[in-house]
Amino acid sequence: MAEGAFLYILRCADGSFYIGITRTALEIRVAQHNSGTVGGYTATRRPVTLVYSQWFDRITDAIENERKLKKWSRAKKEAFIRGDYAALRQLSARRSPHSSTQPA
Repeated sequence: MAEGAFLYILRCADGSFYIGITRTALEIRVAQHNSGTVGGYTATRRPVTLVYSQWFDRITDAIENERKLKKWSRAKKEAFIRGDYAALRQLSARRSPHSSTQPA
Protein backbone atom coordinates (compact mmCIF):
# COMPACT_ATOMS: atom_id res chain seq x y z
CA MET A 1 0.00 0.00 0.00
CA ALA A 2 3.01 2.34 -0.20
CA GLU A 3 2.08 4.76 -3.01
CA GLY A 4 -1.69 4.43 -3.27
CA ALA A 5 -4.73 5.12 -1.15
CA PHE A 6 -8.31 4.08 -0.58
CA LEU A 7 -11.20 6.36 -1.41
CA TYR A 8 -14.07 5.55 0.94
CA ILE A 9 -17.62 6.62 1.66
CA LEU A 10 -19.18 6.29 5.11
CA ARG A 11 -22.87 6.48 5.94
CA CYS A 12 -23.23 8.37 9.20
CA ALA A 13 -25.83 7.72 11.90
CA ASP A 14 -27.81 10.75 10.72
CA GLY A 15 -27.95 9.34 7.16
CA SER A 16 -25.42 11.76 5.71
CA PHE A 17 -22.33 10.67 3.80
CA TYR A 18 -18.68 11.29 4.58
CA ILE A 19 -16.13 10.90 1.78
CA GLY A 20 -12.46 10.50 2.59
CA ILE A 21 -9.18 8.89 1.62
CA THR A 22 -6.69 6.86 3.62
CA ARG A 23 -3.42 5.05 3.12
CA THR A 24 -4.09 2.82 6.14
CA ALA A 25 -6.23 -0.32 6.16
CA LEU A 26 -9.92 0.52 5.80
CA GLU A 27 -10.89 -1.43 8.92
CA ILE A 28 -8.51 0.71 10.97
CA ARG A 29 -9.78 3.97 9.46
CA VAL A 30 -13.45 3.11 9.99
CA ALA A 31 -12.64 2.10 13.60
CA GLN A 32 -10.91 5.46 14.08
CA HIS A 33 -14.03 7.28 12.87
CA ASN A 34 -16.25 5.18 15.15
CA SER A 35 -14.05 5.65 18.22
CA GLY A 36 -13.92 9.41 17.75
CA THR A 37 -10.16 9.40 17.15
CA VAL A 38 -10.83 11.23 13.89
CA GLY A 39 -12.36 14.57 14.73
CA GLY A 40 -14.40 16.70 12.40
CA TYR A 41 -17.55 15.77 10.54
CA THR A 42 -18.02 12.20 11.76
CA ALA A 43 -17.26 12.93 15.44
CA THR A 44 -20.89 13.84 16.20
CA ARG A 45 -22.47 11.48 13.65
CA ARG A 46 -21.38 8.09 14.98
CA PRO A 47 -21.63 5.24 14.41
CA VAL A 48 -20.54 5.23 10.78
CA THR A 49 -20.74 2.38 8.29
CA LEU A 50 -18.48 1.80 5.30
CA VAL A 51 -20.68 1.76 2.18
CA TYR A 52 -18.09 2.09 -0.60
CA SER A 53 -14.36 1.82 -1.09
CA GLN A 54 -11.95 1.79 -4.01
CA TRP A 55 -8.17 1.39 -4.11
CA PHE A 56 -6.13 3.76 -6.27
CA ASP A 57 -2.51 3.01 -7.12
CA ARG A 58 -1.71 6.72 -6.92
CA ILE A 59 -2.88 8.90 -4.04
CA THR A 60 -3.33 11.80 -6.46
CA ASP A 61 -6.03 9.79 -8.27
CA ALA A 62 -7.78 9.08 -4.96
CA ILE A 63 -7.70 12.79 -4.07
CA GLU A 64 -9.03 13.78 -7.49
CA ASN A 65 -11.96 11.37 -7.18
CA GLU A 66 -12.66 12.42 -3.59
CA ARG A 67 -12.97 16.06 -4.68
CA LYS A 68 -15.24 15.11 -7.57
CA LEU A 69 -17.57 12.98 -5.41
CA LYS A 70 -17.84 15.64 -2.69
CA LYS A 71 -19.42 18.00 -5.25
CA TRP A 72 -22.09 15.51 -6.28
CA SER A 73 -25.71 15.65 -5.16
CA ARG A 74 -26.97 13.12 -2.63
CA ALA A 75 -28.93 11.32 -5.37
CA LYS A 76 -25.79 10.92 -7.49
CA LYS A 77 -23.81 9.63 -4.49
CA GLU A 78 -26.54 7.09 -3.70
CA ALA A 79 -26.65 5.86 -7.32
CA PHE A 80 -22.85 5.57 -7.33
CA ILE A 81 -22.82 3.58 -4.09
CA ARG A 82 -25.52 1.24 -5.48
CA GLY A 83 -23.55 0.83 -8.70
CA ASP A 84 -26.59 2.10 -10.64
CA TYR A 85 -24.70 3.64 -13.54
CA ALA A 86 -27.85 4.15 -15.64
CA ALA A 87 -29.33 6.34 -12.90
CA LEU A 88 -25.98 8.08 -12.47
CA ARG A 89 -25.88 8.96 -16.18
CA GLN A 90 -29.45 10.25 -16.01
CA LEU A 91 -28.70 12.35 -12.93
CA SER A 92 -25.60 13.73 -14.66
CA ALA A 93 -27.48 14.78 -17.80
CA ARG A 94 -27.83 18.49 -18.43
CA ARG A 95 -31.14 19.81 -17.12
CA SER A 96 -31.27 22.78 -19.49
CA PRO A 97 -29.95 23.23 -23.02
CA HIS A 98 -26.40 24.51 -23.33
CA SER A 99 -26.33 28.15 -24.44
CA SER A 100 -24.07 27.44 -27.42
CA THR A 101 -26.55 24.92 -28.86
CA GLN A 102 -29.56 27.23 -28.74
CA PRO A 103 -30.58 28.85 -32.03
CA ALA A 104 -29.58 32.48 -32.40
